[in-house]
Amino acid sequence: MAEPATAPAQYDVVIIGGGPGGYNAAIRAGQLGLKVACVEMRETLGGTCLNVGCMPSKALLHASELFEAASRDFAGIGIEVTPRLNLPVMMKQKQDSVTALTKGIEFLFKKNKADWIKGRGRIAGPGTVEVEAADGSKTTLKARDIVIATGSEPTPLPGVDFVEGKVVDSTGALALPAVPGKLIVVGAGIIGLELGSVWRRLGAEVTVVEYLPRITPGMDSDLATAFQRALTKQGMTFKLGSKVTGSKVTDKGVELTVEPAVSGKDGGGAAETLTGDVVLVAIGRRPYTAGLGLETVGVEVDKRGFVVGDHFKVADGVWVIGDVTTGPMLAHKAEEDAVAAIELIAGKAGHVDYNLVPSVVYTFPEVAWVGKTEDQLKADGVAYKSGKFPFTANSRAKINHETDGYAKVLADATTDRILGVHIMGPQAGEMIGEACVAMAFGGASEDLARTSHAHPTRSEAVKQAAMGVEGWTMQA
Repeated sequence: MAEPATAPAQYDVVIIGGGPGGYNAAIRAGQLGLKVACVEMRETLGGTCLNVGCMPSKALLHASELFEAASRDFAGIGIEVTPRLNLPVMMKQKQDSVTALTKGIEFLFKKNKADWIKGRGRIAGPGTVEVEAADGSKTTLKARDIVIATGSEPTPLPGVDFVEGKVVDSTGALALPAVPGKLIVVGAGIIGLELGSVWRRLGAEVTVVEYLPRITPGMDSDLATAFQRALTKQGMTFKLGSKVTGSKVTDKGVELTVEPAVSGKDGGGAAETLTGDVVLVAIGRRPYTAGLGLETVGVEVDKRGFVVGDHFKVADGVWVIGDVTTGPMLAHKAEEDAVAAIELIAGKAGHVDYNLVPSVVYTFPEVAWVGKTEDQLKADGVAYKSGKFPFTANSRAKINHETDGYAKVLADATTDRILGVHIMGPQAGEMIGEACVAMAFGGASEDLARTSHAHPTRSEAVKQAAMGVEGWTMQA
């Protein structure tokens, strides 16, 4: 006699995806007393960010920055060493850090009574999630609410096929077995410039090819110009306004066909061939929404793959957070989405202010910003004032021999309310937080200017820039 079928496990919330959005949603749900399960197809929690994105890249950025400093700067401050690169050890410490972080999430799941279901999840109808394990077995979960938190994946470039170790995406660039002699980075966005910086510091000759006539789209253009100047001084080469039309892998490396993005009456122009040992394709990311069964609950995606609908509820009992919905594809944005969506599910007042999601480029110097750029304010016809303070006049930056960059504060011309803050300099990512807090509470530039900042610190540059909005900067 056949055994009776096991009844599907019942949950208040089932989350598909265990990245920053998914695991934070699971933890918050557990904290609020909801019975929650998180479905994740990787062998570890944390998603792209912890496993093959934010965290391993920052580990390599930190290590490579120290390596370059030891090679270039130590002698000037009285420390004489001859550093030798041990790439396998550098890669191991990267992976050790990642493992520790993913284990930490497992601990938080247990602490908050969140179930981790290993496998690939898809919606199989209203309130139903089907999970396929690695061995092909399937499990059905029932839930009052389902949260889609599947994140994103690298966008492929037409005409350029990935070839392991030769033509790579961001994941491959984090695991190269040796320093390439020549690295070509396609895409001058945050990911391309961060990973390009890692390998340049370790000895690669780096060329960055970008379709647009400028680097880092979305960054304040004044800041982007200064940033490109700093990277060029470090040794990066840029080919802007250029499009890649094809690639060929040879015994000697990779040949990349490049031509002007726009040239002449009908576009196009003379093509040229760039040769490198490795090509990194970093032209952006696309939402991971294929095969999720969204059609079974009446949820649609647009031509780019983003879920159609407002934040956060897109159908009865179906919610979306993070990279699969509109807004910046940033881990901390996904975390804010997660908390807000779960609090709404629990009957609370979840909310995210998307004007106050900061962006950071973790190069050296770092670049960070929040709020509006000057370009946006001009385009919108907003009257504004600005204050700018260079790190060449900041005492901490000068004594540390790290004077590239500046802080800039933009404020409403009438009310003085802070509209945007932009920083390029060491630890800019740490400094942008105070701007986020000030703006969240409707602060004015005068509030920043009249708040005491410890001396000597780099953060004084933000204070001085705020003072500069009214024209009374005291140190420059």
